[in-house]
Amino acid sequence: MADRPTGPLSGLLVADFSRVLAGPYATMLLADLGAEVIKVEAPAGDDTRAWAPPVRDGISTYYLAVNRNKRSVVLDLKDDVDVVLARELAGRADVMIENFRPGGLDRFGLDFDAVASGNPRIVYASISGFGTTDQGRVLPGYDLIVQAMSGLMSLTGSPETGPFRSGISVFDVMAGMHATIGILAALNARQTSGVGQHVEVNLLSSALSGMVNQTSAYVAGGVVPQRMGNSHPSLYPYEPIPCADGELIITSGNDAQFRKLCEVIGAPELADHPRFSRMKDRNAHRDELRPLLIERLSKRTRMEWFADIIAAGVPCGPINDVSGGVGFATEIGLEPVVDVGDGEAMVPSIRNPITFSETPVDYRLPPPGLDEHGEELRRWLSDEGNSDE
Repeated sequence: MADRPTGPLSGLLVADFSRVLAGPYATMLLADLGAEVIKVEAPAGDDTRAWAPPVRDGISTYYLAVNRNKRSVVLDLKDDVDVVLARELAGRADVMIENFRPGGLDRFGLDFDAVASGNPRIVYASISGFGTTDQGRVLPGYDLIVQAMSGLMSLTGSPETGPFRSGISVFDVMAGMHATIGILAALNARQTSGVGQHVEVNLLSSALSGMVNQTSAYVAGGVVPQRMGNSHPSLYPYEPIPCADGELIITSGNDAQFRKLCEVIGAPELADHPRFSRMKDRNAHRDELRPLLIERLSKRTRMEWFADIIAAGVPCGPINDVSGGVGFATEIGLEPVVDVGDGEAMVPSIRNPITFSETPVDYRLPPPGLDEHGEELRRWLSDEGNSDE
């Protein structure tokens, strides 16, 4: 195939039988790093092709977000000929990733045992909502449901608002990253053993792991965390604080940073106050400390304070919208937006966050149209196309 990738995973073939977000995000990360990803779609296409608005040139921006650097082929698993081609793809692949309901690929001979019997080097990754136990396998794996059932929504929002979902499908993304880590680890193990293995990730386990200090508070400390709005249960100040024209996030992570903050805002005596000098004291007396900080910070604008507080070595920042976030990353030279493709097919995309000194990320293909590469891929998978040339 033309446009062969050159990144650190160059030479790996990934059969992507996933759809929506967790799986496609994982396979995009692998594709960005040089893997050749074949996106297998049902005749109706990936669900996210229809998730709109917003759109760019009539195409869902949701779909565009996680499908660059892939080739699309439609294989209808209700069609016997297409099932044979799907098995052929799985038989040639280094990696296969799927997020069907547990057991959903068994009847097509595309489950791990069936694929591994003919391709023992396969690293086969499965992403589910709640795992493969008898109880978990029947539950639908939607991110919002996992946000609710994991406890995350009980932590998001304030005591007054009630539970909120995260502004993104955070556990789909997290599970996609965990799947990617598992795949890379299994590929490394294959270097020694010569055989692949089954990598399994589920959204609920990713959620409980990703909630880190909050789940640890319960399992290690016996404390059930509660909603605190924008406040932190263990650090203070670590929240938005009003300035003259809006709020500024201030994150004082230790006593030394708090002392620097007090000096910048002209209240050095607060750092020596017995109720504020140590983190545990500030946590215990935050309701008394907060109005004292507001009194000083309300005298200047948030960007004036931002410049001075950052210069003093205390982390802080204004609250941006998404446009502001992309703009700030651009302003500080991170170049967050890359153009993938050219001409009418060019699609602006968010840069892969990993930088390599020797094998850079390659943005070679825009997100494919449905079955855009179907003809060449079906020919390649057929008897007449068994050569890898």
